[in-house]
Amino acid sequence: MASILQNMAGMGNMTEQVIATDFLLASKSAIKNYSLALSETASPQVREVLRRHLDVAIGTHERITNYMMDKGYYHAYNPQEQIRLDMKASETVMGLEVQG
Repeated sequence: MASILQNMAGMGNMTEQVIATDFLLASKSAIKNYSLALSETASPQVREVLRRHLDVAIGTHERITNYMMDKGYYHAYNPQEQIRLDMKASETVMGLEVQG
């Protein structure tokens, strides 16, 4: 069913990339928020809990990044290719707006 909706929307396999990108951005946000909370807390117990959560968030970010790089969704070491990919994605989105 999902593939039918993807094809109807003109996105094809791009849905997986969109979900992975959203997950990557959420993990970056979690890392920033845990870091900020860690720097603000005065309780050693809370600081330890936040450190553990921060470590998990960093590990999650690494796994998502590696997954996206393996799939060709993210080109951390090739900015030109990443720009090309981002431009292609933005053109797809613009095409969807025109159709809708």
